[in-house]
Amino acid sequence: MVQAIKKYTFDKGGIHPPDHKELTRNLPVETMPLPDELWVSMAQHFGAPATPLVKRKDRVGEGDLIGAVEKGLGANVHSPASGEVVAIASVPHPILGKVPAVVIKVDHSAPPKDYEARPWDGLSPQELLGRIKEAGIVGMGGAGFPTHIKLNPPPQAKVDTLIINGAECESYLTADHRLMVEHPEEVVEGVAIIMKILGVARAYIGVELNKPEAIEALEQAVKKSARQITVAPLEVKYPQGSEKQLIQAITGRRVPGGGLPADVGCVVQNVGTTWAIYQAVVLGKNLYERILTVSGRGVKRPANLLCRVGVRVADIVDYLGGLSEETVKFILGGPMMGFAMADLSAPVTKTTSGVTFLSRKEADLSNYGPCIRCGRCLAVCPMGLSPNEISIYMEKGRFEDTPRFGLLDCFECGCCAFICPSKRPLVQFIRTAKMKLRQKAMATKKG
Repeated sequence: MVQAIKKYTFDKGGIHPPDHKELTRNLPVETMPLPDELWVSMAQHFGAPATPLVKRKDRVGEGDLIGAVEKGLGANVHSPASGEVVAIASVPHPILGKVPAVVIKVDHSAPPKDYEARPWDGLSPQELLGRIKEAGIVGMGGAGFPTHIKLNPPPQAKVDTLIINGAECESYLTADHRLMVEHPEEVVEGVAIIMKILGVARAYIGVELNKPEAIEALEQAVKKSARQITVAPLEVKYPQGSEKQLIQAITGRRVPGGGLPADVGCVVQNVGTTWAIYQAVVLGKNLYERILTVSGRGVKRPANLLCRVGVRVADIVDYLGGLSEETVKFILGGPMMGFAMADLSAPVTKTTSGVTFLSRKEADLSNYGPCIRCGRCLAVCPMGLSPNEISIYMEKGRFEDTPRFGLLDCFECGCCAFICPSKRPLVQFIRTAKMKLRQKAMATKKG
């Protein structure tokens, strides 16, 4: 008798878009060769950009500190390779437009830096947190929140559960999938490190059921661990990887509106971040490279790449043989939550989970129409918000009225825009409303 597998999921909204993961899911991660130049953005994280600590003509080594945040939220930035600083310039950024960057001419004759594993059990939680802060680790699922802050919740939060997000429910992206298949024991050791920092005895790794190889690899790795870690198979449903939806799916707890996971005793980390924590603590390696997926039928050779931070998208395109003549759109990230870009000189950052090149057949370039009040966006919104009302008020220029429809609880998953029969750019309306509110708050603060 075959026993049914328990499938964890959330209860409100969600969709199941075509995942297109067949393009890269079975492709092992390959290391992209270093290009001649790296454009290392100082905006690698949530918060203000870091301040460059180097100047033109300085020599830098692989892993050296080259940027730091002097106040507010942020994270260290390290040199992805040995070479010479040839400029402090501005580079494209998907949200901020242009940001400062350190441009490094790579010294191809320099030997790669070696790392050796070292014991960490004797380190205190504060010492482990210090290593993570020093390594410049941020949330690698896309948000870029500094990890050393996220792993230090206030004592009154009473965190008892760690959840690792291996859902990777975004279409096209398979970087986390390949990471879990190829490095399961390192991921599980990273989980153990976080458990020690948080002082929790229980952890879950949530993985969608369309990644059976990853589930199997992690379960085998967990059997070798002495910790109470459970691999939780998730129903294939978007957006399973959202923090609040993942917490509800696995624990049944609901994060209140405006609240944080710690308010219900949980901390969530992306599986890529967990691997970076392993590398920082066990190997002493700072975060200056990551695995990302390059996919879509617009690129001639889709791939999963281990890529240094600062590599430009144009260099990736050259390495993979160029673009198809049918390419009409390129997105940093996946098509649901990524940002459409127009400049191939944009560099990879710590939060770049993928680059998607859509062909004319894959991209919907039709014009959008007025809201027809069908209510489909309300039905699929996992947060129970009213994207239709937000868009209508934005069209009228009344952004101050949008918070009452849930604007600030929206995490921009894109379910509403995907389902809208009028093709309305609902997420773009929401992002614009948030930006307008921030600008107004800053202007008020300045007086």
